[in-house]
Amino acid sequence: MQSEQEAWVSQFRKGVIELAVLGLLAGERRYGSQLVDDLAGFPGLAISAGTVYPLLARLKKAGLIDSSWQESPVGPPRKYYVLTPAGARALASMREAWRSVSADLGTIVGAS
Repeated sequence: MQSEQEAWVSQFRKGVIELAVLGLLAGERRYGSQLVDDLAGFPGLAISAGTVYPLLARLKKAGLIDSSWQESPVGPPRKYYVLTPAGARALASMREAWRSVSADLGTIVGAS
């Protein structure tokens, strides 16, 4: 059974995971399981492959990311994802919105 705190973290994660994925793709192209691994390094943002792949499909359908297959030196080909110009603009807007929400929430609940 999920604790109350785990439920809150899950809800917070749902609200920001798109921003996190776009932020990671702004740094470099990545394949799906690489995104899962990268996010696992941030426990509050860790998601499963079952969550990341539908998100990637939605982002691609929205024109925010693009994908291409590339041969892998250690296995089958991998589908790499990259931010599109529209995705970069969306990320910039989302970052600004995040800064505003984060600052306001910090003021309300206190930073300590």
